[in-house]
This record gives sequence, C-alpha cells and structure tokens, in this order.
Amino acid sequence: MYRLFFHLIFKRMDPEQAHHLAFRWIQLAVRLPVLRTFVAAALAPRYKELRTEALGRRMHGPFGLAAGFDKNAVAIDGMTMLGFDHVEIGTVTAQPQPGNPKKRLFRLVPDRALINRMGFNNEGSASVAARLAARNPVFPTTVGVNIGKTKVVPEAEATADYVTSTERLARHADYLVVNVSSPNTPGLRNLQAVDHLRPLLTAVREAADRTVTDRRVPLLVKIAPDLADADVDAVADLAVELGLDGIIATNTTIAREGLGLASDPALIAETGGLSGAPLKERSLEVLRRLYARVGDRITLIGVGGIENAEDAWQRILAGATLVQGYSAFIYQGPFWCRALHKGLAARLRNSPYATLADAVGAEHKKVTGR
Repeated sequence: MYRLFFHLIFKRMDPEQAHHLAFRWIQLAVRLPVLRTFVAAALAPRYKELRTEALGRRMHGPFGLAAGFDKNAVAIDGMTMLGFDHVEIGTVTAQPQPGNPKKRLFRLVPDRALINRMGFNNEGSASVAARLAARNPVFPTTVGVNIGKTKVVPEAEATADYVTSTERLARHADYLVVNVSSPNTPGLRNLQAVDHLRPLLTAVREAADRTVTDRRVPLLVKIAPDLADADVDAVADLAVELGLDGIIATNTTIAREGLGLASDPALIAETGGLSGAPLKERSLEVLRRLYARVGDRITLIGVGGIENAEDAWQRILAGATLVQGYSAFIYQGPFWCRALHKGLAARLRNSPYATLADAVGAEHKKVTGR
C-alpha cells in the first residue's frame, strides 16, 4: 500500500515538500495517545535478542535513524514510534542557516537513491538546544546530536564554531557526532585531514567535558566514503589515539558509480551527496577497513545503502555495533523498521552467535582466527 501511495502521490510531489508532509503526519500521530500506542505496537515490536549496549547506552536494538532526516529535533518521539532504536538529529550548526537554494533534494527512483545538497539547513544550535531541554519524551530513546560547521564561518574559525555548538548541545546528547564529511558545505571535507581533525576533535572533547561534568558524553566522528584508503586508516588511528568513542561510516558520496541506466541523466548530473543503494558497496568497504584497523577498541556505526535486514546483518558481521538508515525509509515507508528488525532477529537465531554482540566483526575474526 505504501509503495502504491508513493508512486501515485509522493513521487509526484517535490521531495522536500513530501518530507515536510510526512513530518506533519508523524507529529500528529504522536500527539494522539491512542493512535501513537497503536502505531508503536504495530510498527515497533521489540525482540529481546536484539538488545544492544553501545556508547554507554542500552537500546532495544542496533538500528537507528541517520542524521539528516530530523535536523531540528522535532520528531524524535515520532521516529521512535516507527521503530528506530536510536535517533540522530542534525546536522546542527552554531548559527541558524537556510541551507542552499531550492531545489536541493532529488529522487533517483530506479536506483533507490537520493541526491541532496541541502547545505545544513537548520534552526541553529541555540534553538535546537532549547527544544531538547524542553523535551518531555513520550518514547524514551537514545538521542545522538550531529554537529557541523556554519557555512559563513571561515575554515580557520571552524573549531570555535564547533565548540559553540558543543557547549550548547552536549548536555542534551546521549552521544555527540562531529560531521566533517558533508559535501554540501564548502571546505568542510578539508577538515577530515588528520592535521585539521586532531585539534578540532580535541577542542570538542574538551568543550564537552567542560560543559557536562556529571557524565562523559561519547564523541564520534562521521567520515566520507570518498576518502582514500590511506586516509581512512589515518582517521582510524587518530580516533584511537584521541580516545574517541566511535566512527560513523559513512556520509553521502560525490561519486556517481553504481547508478543504473534507468535514472534520468539530468538528475544524475545534479550536484550534491548521493545516498541510498548505490552507496552500499563502498560504505561496507570503509567499515571493513575501519574494523580491521581498530577492532573492538571503539564503536563503529555502519550507514549508507542499508535497505533490509541482510544489509544490516552484513554491517554487523563487518564490525558495526550499530547501524543506521535514512534513504530506504523514503522508498519503503513506515513498515521498514518492523521488517528489518524481524529479519535481523531471524538471522541471529539462525546464526552460530549467541548474541548480537558476538556477531560484531565476526567475519574479520573468522579470517584472522581471533
């Protein structure tokens, strides 16, 4: 039914307009107690075998909503109601900004992909922090906060910009993510170079510790799939050196490999980050490389091209403790989480692993004999 609805209505709408419409429906459902209870029971059944501990948190499962969908922390309860085990909001910048000019979001339906050049459109860290502070959760969950650089801030002042967001948001975050990998903010990806990344992450870590004194806020970095393998290794080594809590692999790609002939060439030519099914292979490659480098010393989160339970299972075997999705939600609709959890639980039951934690990195351990 959702696919029929998608092709008859959503497919004909501007993607960003459809996104806002879906947000309104989700928020409406959360406001109605009987409806939200019914929806959560139908779409978010819990499987004991999928319970996950990561980043100091106990979660119902390993599958979360990737950053980019809920930029301003307005739908945390709604996305939890739909079955996501954690929700990563953002990307949030220190200053509010409108993002890039519209049209800036494009569907490549035959490839089950999206191209976006949103440009970190968000209300700014002060506004988002106030919303998080006032939040009275209907469905308690783990909330990650993804922060990025304000576009108008020069690269030389990027660290101070991230620190401002950290000081405002860290106390409201179950974990904090430094995003240096979006292709839609000029100069942002330059910060992935270790010489730039080390002082940035050090400053954010110090700001988080200075701001939140009653607990340690886990800190992660999100990297691009377009990094060369040597640069992936360098970021992995830096994460261990600095005592980071995790790495998210990966953000969107500026490459266009893997796109089929059925997609509109004009859409393929649009600038921005590509997400969805075509990203699957490279994102998995980066994850495997990271796990081979860091092992179990830090938490890895796999994201990029995850469409179904088999994709999530492969990320876990490759080394991901947590997995995230976004683009496939647009194409598969509200029953996506339910199907993914059911399939993931079945794969675990049919595997030689007693727990999901035992399966993390199992393909590497099997090869190395660890």
